[in-house]
Amino acid sequence: MGNRADDEGTDVEIYRKPLTDTVHADTPTGAPEQLLALLDQLGFERNTVQPAGPSGPTYVWHEAPAHLGEDEKKQLASRAVPALLMAGYVVHIPDYLFDEAAYRSAAAQIRAQRLAPAVPAPSAGASSRARSSRRAV
Repeated sequence: MGNRADDEGTDVEIYRKPLTDTVHADTPTGAPEQLLALLDQLGFERNTVQPAGPSGPTYVWHEAPAHLGEDEKKQLASRAVPALLMAGYVVHIPDYLFDEAAYRSAAAQIRAQRLAPAVPAPSAGASSRARSSRRAV
């Protein structure tokens, strides 16, 4: 059983399985649980095949949920890319699955979440400025 992510040298290889509408998100054999869990959180469904015998690798892959339409699968895949990149993973997604609007929306959401905690509450900022101006007097 070949693994596209192993073949391509990426952390996540997103593609449509030939002659189907199934969208896969493959990770290398032995990928860290942190990466697999992130794909779970991003809306992909994890699949696992255990070896028939006592030894051999366990195969793990993710798929976009089957109930989603083609455009929804593209959007799910494209929205996942910014989060995977921000987590430091190498991702490949082909043009035919890339939805630029979904990608931009997800990237903007990540930026907003990253900036939100750094912005002080207006009342805290105002009171600290008032204290510093009183000290300067």
